[in-house]
Amino acid sequence: MSDTPLLTVRDLRKSFRGLLAVDAVSFDVAPGSITAMIGPNGAGKTTTFNLIAGVMAPDDGEILLDGKRLNGLRPDQVCHAGIGRTFQIVRPFPKLSVLDNVLIGALRDGSSVRQARRAAMETLELLGLAGEARKPAASLTLPERKRLEVARALATGPRLLLLDEVMAGLRPSETDRLVETFRDLNRQTGVTILLIEHVMRAVMALSDVVHVLNTGRLIAAGPPDAVVSDPAVLDCYLGEDTEI
Repeated sequence: MSDTPLLTVRDLRKSFRGLLAVDAVSFDVAPGSITAMIGPNGAGKTTTFNLIAGVMAPDDGEILLDGKRLNGLRPDQVCHAGIGRTFQIVRPFPKLSVLDNVLIGALRDGSSVRQARRAAMETLELLGLAGEARKPAASLTLPERKRLEVARALATGPRLLLLDEVMAGLRPSETDRLVETFRDLNRQTGVTILLIEHVMRAVMALSDVVHVLNTGRLIAAGPPDAVVSDPAVLDCYLGEDTEI
């Protein structure tokens, strides 16, 4: 991995009616890495994602992708710059086929429909959904819908993939399969992954670096083993009896 960050976040701030949701948050994401962001509910994790993805503008601070400033860009412009994201609540187009759901993302770069369809099918193969391509998205199971959500984001051709709690609601065996999928994606495509996750077995298995937010502030960062033994992290989030 390169020493030059792919994503740089500096002194990011966002408040809502006087409540400081993100408070001077700074971190880097190395290209080709898998980085996790953890913390209790309300810590500011999804707000940070929304700021990076252009859903809302920061009050202060800077967001750079490969050295280029993202502040002020719309979500579609952030997508064109090279960032794809998933959402906590999975909402595919239910009446469209699985393939057509992904095709929409694959058309981002202006490819012909034939080229985009081919790229969409390749993405489904990477996510283990090729066999479901012709089915309506409404017919998928929860684990399959989670994979479809990732496929839709991946089809846009991102350099950085933001994954927001994609393991939520899955059984341990389903989580383990998705962990393997993300390892393979990272290894085969080189896509950099930044994920918000509460499922610590996934965080520990996947992450090169873990950042911990609490009440809008970054309170710890480092390798997973070091972070989960940090007293401040145990106190605010994990607790002494957490099973990793």
